[in-house]
Amino acid sequence: MRINNILVVSPMFKELQTIIQKEKLQKNFRFMPEEKFTQEDLDWADALVSFHLQSNIDYRHVQWVHSLGAGVDRFLFKKDWDESVLLTRTICSFGQRIAEYCLSYILKDLQFHNQFEELKQQKKWYPITPKLLNEQKVMIYGTGEIGQTIAKIFASFGVEVYGVSLSGKEKEFFKEVMTVKEHYDRLPDIGYLINTLPLTELTEKLFKENIFQRLSEAGFINVGRGASLDVDALLDALDHNHLRFAVLDVFTEEPLPKDHSLWAHPKVLITPHISAVTTPAEGAYCFLETLRNIEEGKPLHNKVNVKKGY
Repeated sequence: MRINNILVVSPMFKELQTIIQKEKLQKNFRFMPEEKFTQEDLDWADALVSFHLQSNIDYRHVQWVHSLGAGVDRFLFKKDWDESVLLTRTICSFGQRIAEYCLSYILKDLQFHNQFEELKQQKKWYPITPKLLNEQKVMIYGTGEIGQTIAKIFASFGVEVYGVSLSGKEKEFFKEVMTVKEHYDRLPDIGYLINTLPLTELTEKLFKENIFQRLSEAGFINVGRGASLDVDALLDALDHNHLRFAVLDVFTEEPLPKDHSLWAHPKVLITPHISAVTTPAEGAYCFLETLRNIEEGKPLHNKVNVKKGY
């Protein structure tokens, strides 16, 4: 594959331009914001680097599309993809970032931060013994690179980590990996659920009553995709104490509308899709590494299986 004309479309196009141009590649580049991206620009390009595809753009003549994010549902979910077009994704510090994000909220819960804040407001001295990480059981949905990194970090603290994947194939750092159909009986003993799954037709609204109603005051953290969650089922689980709290970083519609019921729920914590941010440096590095691997005919560890959607 010969790549000569590369189009980079991103809100951080200026930062990417500064980093990439330092490499002095013998390529033709165009850098631009998403709002200025046109079909004419893409007709010029051999490759597109972006966070997503616009619905009115025909990408099919390009040879390669590189996602600046880890997820590729904006390229594939309920869309037709020409399999002759190579699709790759960004892999960088996402696993570490998401693991630390999840760990922070679980520690917040185990250390009773909310309760001690309330006691402070009341000027009450009331000791509560914090719980230990090595007494906890965590279920991670998705055992790919991100899920495995979370499992590794959690397991290092003695957490009993279980995984759920499409195949149920055993992976390092997980005590056990199950398929979705196999994992239901394990749920009553689980203290925390973490979703890292990509959005596909199999994972759309996966988290609903048949999962939540098997839980007993568990915590739920969604760092995968918003559309994997049935929000009505989540709210019902919170109101009936199947869930003690929910931490949501991803939503079907982003930004989350101001009139959405999630904002007002006392057991829901909301962050604006920041658990795994692509920095300009990491985004540029992964793109440059992938470009080199393509041109040198090396294996692409970040190639997307467009049939599976991840």
